Amino acid sequence: MKCKIILVTGGQRSGKSTYAEKLARENSDSPIYLATSHVWDAEMEARVKKHREYRGPNWTTVEAQLNPADTDIAGRTALLECMTMLCTNMLFDCQEDADKAYEQLQSQIDRLAASKDSTLIIVSNEVGMGGTSPNPLQRKFLDLQGKINQYVASIASEVYFMVSGIPLKIKG
Repeated sequence: MKCKIILVTGGQRSGKSTYAEKLARENSDSPIYLATSHVWDAEMEARVKKHREYRGPNWTTVEAQLNPADTDIAGRTALLECMTMLCTNMLFDCQEDADKAYEQLQSQIDRLAASKDSTLIIVSNEVGMGGTSPNPLQRKFLDLQGKINQYVASIASEVYFMVSGIPLKIKG
């Protein structure tokens, strides 16, 4: 069996992470957490610590700021948290070349999707619901984020859109 992909998207603080973690726990007693965020300051460090404590000791956390597909998830459930941070990291790693960043992101997702007998839950922000930014780099990022979200949604078997903590199943 190929990898089952579930996308959980929505706005900031919409309940995406909580719902995605619930799905992962329902699917596995020992899920993998693919952490894409850098810890930049004390506030972020406290946030990461709080999330790790909430998840508990059954989770395996893998720091994966650029290459989550280097982690073997075959036969396991993995939660990639989050695609938005991975997009940010990749865009800067590719010197703001959005086309190159997209190719790298798509490659990472495709490699994870090739994992046999696994479930991959991806959390991502829905960034396309605001106005057009006057900042060229922000517009480049929003285009990249929207494009990779569309790609993930196209290959996912289930897609959930979170609104105020309520999951709306929009695919699957």
